[in-house]
Amino acid sequence: MEKNDVINFKALEKELQAALAADEKYKRENDAKLRAVEQRVPSYEDFRGIVLASHLKPLEQKDKMGGKRIAPWNCHTTQERTFQDVAAEIPQEKSPFQPTTSSEFYRDWRRYLRSGPERYQALLQLGGPRLGHLFQTDVGFGLLGELLVALAEHVRLNDREAVLGILHSLANTGRFTLNLSLLSHAERESCQHLFQKLQAMGTTGPTQEGLSMEQPSTVLQEEEGLLQELRGLYGVH
Repeated sequence: MEKNDVINFKALEKELQAALAADEKYKRENDAKLRAVEQRVPSYEDFRGIVLASHLKPLEQKDKMGGKRIAPWNCHTTQERTFQDVAAEIPQEKSPFQPTTSSEFYRDWRRYLRSGPERYQALLQLGGPRLGHLFQTDVGFGLLGELLVALAEHVRLNDREAVLGILHSLANTGRFTLNLSLLSHAERESCQHLFQKLQAMGTTGPTQEGLSMEQPSTVLQEEEGLLQELRGLYGVH
């Protein structure tokens, strides 16, 4: 076997561990979100605090003062390198954004897609139907706002129909109303701006070559009807 063909099992193991850690984080935060809803927390800040603190564990008897502490009760408060820190340092090669589950989407969205244009193109690539299938149960905590921001900042005239399809699919995901109510102020403003842009695009939409005047008019009317429906679903007036 040639030297270049030797499999780096250590790197593969670290990659696997990083993926497992991301899946565990998604499940932990989702469980915390459900607990917060059941507890009927009074505000978004309380809800957010519960989710962000989902990694914390209660002190055990051996961790209290006077006892010998064998291990830190919360690795996030120490300066030691954690498992996630080590995993994050693994060089990652760019790969096609093709998640098959919501947890894979959450993991790869945060790990690989850092810039707004990359996120926008990834959403267009997946399309509304596939996104709706991935998030049939629920959109992960805080993710809906990030999706809306990416769309609002980079939506283009030629993508109007595709973006409307994405918004329609997201509006039919599980617990959509709850996730919508948890948008931050900045995310709500981005949502408003997105619908304003989509509305403005409807008055300047390009006439497709080779279509009769009646056909573009019909398509535009359908898009306008969908846009008005979505404005109601997203609470945009």
